[in-house]
Amino acid sequence: MSARDIIIRPVVTEKSTAISNDGNKVTFVVAKNANKVSVAQAVREIYGLKVEKVNIVNVHSKPKRMGRYVGKTSAYKKAIVTLADGATIDIFGTAD
Repeated sequence: MSARDIIIRPVVTEKSTAISNDGNKVTFVVAKNANKVSVAQAVREIYGLKVEKVNIVNVHSKPKRMGRYVGKTSAYKKAIVTLADGATIDIFGTAD
């Protein structure tokens, strides 16, 4: 499995941007079969940064309704990656 197959996309929510502003943490949606070691290696390979810690959360699906139609959101695996001091990942691609 390549590094691009492990890290699917960054998570951009209020909570994930709040923890990224507080410290040097970045949140990604990762593959279902990814573990902490493979996520750390993928971040190191793609971004070339040192990873200090990886926390993984399984986000379960929730029931949703749209009128009389009932469905579920998709379940996914989320990884919160803590980078070494001074290291940052610019998710939005904006230049200062």
